[in-house]
Amino acid sequence: MKKLVVVVLLSFISFLVSLILQQYSTPDIHPDLDERVLDFTSAKVSGQEDGSQKSYAKDCLSRYESALYRKESPYKPSSYLITKVRQYETLHKRCGPYTESYNRTIRKLEPGHLTHDHDYETLDDKECKYLVRIPFDGLGNRILSLASAFLYALLTDRALLVYDNEGDTADLFCEPFPETTWLLPQDFPIRNRLENLNQESPECHGNMLKHSGNSSFVYLHLIYTYDDYDKLFFCDQDQIFLQNVSWVIMKSQFYIVPSLFFIKSFEQELATLFPEKETVFHFLGRYLFYPSNPVWELITRYYRAYLANSDEKIGIQIRTFDPRFLAAAFNFTTSTPEAVPDTILACSFDNNVLPKINMKGSQESGKSKSIIVTSLTSKYYEKIRDMYWEHSTVNGDVVAVFQPSSEGGQKTGNKKHDRKAWAEMYLLSLTDKLITSPWSTFGYVAQGLAGLRPWILHMPKDEVVPNPPCTRAMSMEPCFQKPPFNGCKMRTGVDTGALVPYIRHCEDASQGLKLVDPKAS
Repeated sequence: MKKLVVVVLLSFISFLVSLILQQYSTPDIHPDLDERVLDFTSAKVSGQEDGSQKSYAKDCLSRYESALYRKESPYKPSSYLITKVRQYETLHKRCGPYTESYNRTIRKLEPGHLTHDHDYETLDDKECKYLVRIPFDGLGNRILSLASAFLYALLTDRALLVYDNEGDTADLFCEPFPETTWLLPQDFPIRNRLENLNQESPECHGNMLKHSGNSSFVYLHLIYTYDDYDKLFFCDQDQIFLQNVSWVIMKSQFYIVPSLFFIKSFEQELATLFPEKETVFHFLGRYLFYPSNPVWELITRYYRAYLANSDEKIGIQIRTFDPRFLAAAFNFTTSTPEAVPDTILACSFDNNVLPKINMKGSQESGKSKSIIVTSLTSKYYEKIRDMYWEHSTVNGDVVAVFQPSSEGGQKTGNKKHDRKAWAEMYLLSLTDKLITSPWSTFGYVAQGLAGLRPWILHMPKDEVVPNPPCTRAMSMEPCFQKPPFNGCKMRTGVDTGALVPYIRHCEDASQGLKLVDPKAS
């Protein structure tokens, strides 16, 4: 009997000790953040003192609090992707601004140090290489092109530095890499030249191919005006040349990731990094883009006030474009915004995204649903709001409709406007279902961060609701809206949307490309 009492007592003491140890050994972060969203909290917790950890958390609250607002992703990053990102963090810490390696390598930008066409030298394995990214176009484009630049840096063992002349990157996002910065220093030797680089610059890669030339760096011109020579960036032979260039400077407005999968030297590495092809931006976006504290305050305050207590959250992202832009960019000749609200409702009703209204009277109470509408104008939101205010629903669901802002027009570079835009993208990514507008990078960012396949609206023509009013996206990946059409040897007529099963033409841009899961398509 005494032995039994001793055994029971020891078991109880062991149980108490385990509880105490668990309480004091568990860091005050979400336990599965590291595996789930590629955060680097595990490395940080094991490698820093408590005081440093608390300071780091204070500098970026969203990194530690986002799991309280976002559902756990159903997707799991490959172990190789996690390892590769950890290795990159080590590289960036060794090569980042003002390190010994950085200070040594910037000397190559001094006059007299030249990179000769394709007559290149082999760099020392330990020498740091850099990718300087120049932002271009609106915030959605900047986010997608920055994620693309990071993947390219990951594939080529380069340290990514972000030219942030307007200060918007620092204002909108936390620093993604521990104990260092990704911002290009103010005293970078050729900083005053960056904004003026273009296709005619002697350092432009395409220009160097057309004319024999040399430079202390290579500039990649990957925006809407790029030509067939610029597009040779996506070819193996040119990647061999670039891998021996210390300083590569990239200006891009596109999500170029699909075309990186066509580069043979990257093919196997990308397949190992992303066994599920449609998760590229989902993982890289969640890793790179944590809202800064001012933006996080906007997000959390709005979420708690309008979204937190609903049973289901639905995002509707509306963007209409100037007809001249649509005609030039996507060969879409006419668009009638007046029919957009009816198109949204038709899409919602056909796909059970929103409950239909009841014209006969009230029903018993059902679920609560919150709709967040994002648009530069309030007229679409007002029509949907008034409909659910004036009528009950057929299933008794209670629907509340909200719109955080209506800015009237895009004001890229305006700090207050960009904060709101980033906050609204993030709020859309916290929803359960999503309807987006075609051609909009704003919607691409939201769907990728959310891990959702949205319903993409078919924009109405001649005030007539299209049939069908929308299409379910093949994947959650963004669209590369203007990819190369020719092969690497200037072959024409290559249908790049039919070469491999995991790259298809986009639903909203027939010549665009996007990554898909072949098993799901």
